Amino acid sequence: MIKEQNVPLQAYNSFGIVAKAHTLVRVGSEDDVQQVLADPQLAGQPMFVLGGGSNIVITGDVKPVVVKVEVMGRRLVKETPRAWIVEAGAGENWHDIVAWTLHNGFPGLENLAMIPGTVGGSPVQNIGAYGVELQDRFDSLDAIDLTTGRAFTLDAAQCGFGYRDSVFKHPAAALGGLGLKDKALITRVRFCLPKPWKAVFGYADLERKMSENGISAPTAMQVFDWVCAIRTAKLPDPRVIGNAGSFFKNPTVSPEQCTDIIAREPNIVHYNMADGSVKLAAGWLIDACGWKGKSIGNAAVYERQALVLVNCGGATGGEVVTLAKAIQTSVYERFGIRLEPEPVVV
Repeated sequence: MIKEQNVPLQAYNSFGIVAKAHTLVRVGSEDDVQQVLADPQLAGQPMFVLGGGSNIVITGDVKPVVVKVEVMGRRLVKETPRAWIVEAGAGENWHDIVAWTLHNGFPGLENLAMIPGTVGGSPVQNIGAYGVELQDRFDSLDAIDLTTGRAFTLDAAQCGFGYRDSVFKHPAAALGGLGLKDKALITRVRFCLPKPWKAVFGYADLERKMSENGISAPTAMQVFDWVCAIRTAKLPDPRVIGNAGSFFKNPTVSPEQCTDIIAREPNIVHYNMADGSVKLAAGWLIDACGWKGKSIGNAAVYERQALVLVNCGGATGGEVVTLAKAIQTSVYERFGIRLEPEPVVV
């Protein structure tokens, strides 16, 4: 465990917002977490678990103890006739793990390439892209209760996965007392990568890549390369332009609601879901309201993708939140749909 005071957080959040942590502790192992919980100066204080900082908007200096998760490690746990079970430390970079699995012959995560953040954040957000969600490839995770210090393991059902949702995003009083927000620190995550491997398509961008390359049966590495190319063309690199990736969830509506919207907006981008609902493209809704390229202060809507809010240089968390709320109001007034932000406001 390494304990530091008044630590600048600009490099630890992908929006690049300037702020400080009054106290920051780095944990590289389960033992380090136990040391934090046993430290007389830290015990009992509110704690904020920080991974890659890719899904947060910091609105000021952080008073709770910031626990920076730096648990590393990657390994093949076991191989069965039906799957590879792969484990990674919560502090590992997500994209690096996707690339590592592919290079070692364990396909299945390729659609999730280039999603910013760390492995520990992947089940919290139930990350997803191009037809695959984390829950589709999840086996189990290890975590530590920040109140009691007890180590525990959760399977997929116990994580309560939903669309960009899990038990880790809900307070203890929610979900029948099973919420784990601010209560658990994830240390390791295991993935179940099924055999035989099968490419997942269904999104226009990937199908366009298949057509352009004249490949009808791509390899996992080809899908990985295509996803990387698509995301690079569409999304800003947080190392160059501060952002948190997709800022809003794609809303879902009933078929009747969708029919009503299509009657008014025939070009709206939408996808029929397996449960009978219809997912609408939040980026399209925002763009239709004229927000692409617009700004409030130093926070702006990315000119190439309306779903992404960016830091043009020196943006505060307050400016980002103000911009997000203005977008929500516009979309609701025009479409009657409430957009829900993905990032956590700190």
